[in-house]
Amino acid sequence: MEDLKTIKSTAESLTDHVTDYIETYVKLAVVNATQKGTGIAAISLTGILLTAFLVFMLFFSGIGLSIWVGEAMNNMKAGFFIVSGFYMVLGLIIYAFRKKIVFPLVRNTIIRKVYEDH
Repeated sequence: MEDLKTIKSTAESLTDHVTDYIETYVKLAVVNATQKGTGIAAISLTGILLTAFLVFMLFFSGIGLSIWVGEAMNNMKAGFFIVSGFYMVLGLIIYAFRKKIVFPLVRNTIIRKVYEDH
């Protein structure tokens, strides 16, 4: 009879330990997912802000460059068309190399952040 009580208490103790282990494992998984999600969100926000600043920088430098080229040629319209043509060529180059440069860069950054260990 005592053996049965001992086995029963051991089984209950083992069940309690397994339950605690599973709860701890789930909590650890939630913390890890939260940490990785937060890291990705931080990178995304930083990328969005840098992109916004880059757009404004290109916008104002494009206007300045267009005015400068237009004054040098004594034709403002030509200055703006030349600079817009330059931006169009630059955009076509980026579009042409998007699968070789842009996509891998973004993908590698996200993967590196997901598997980053502290």
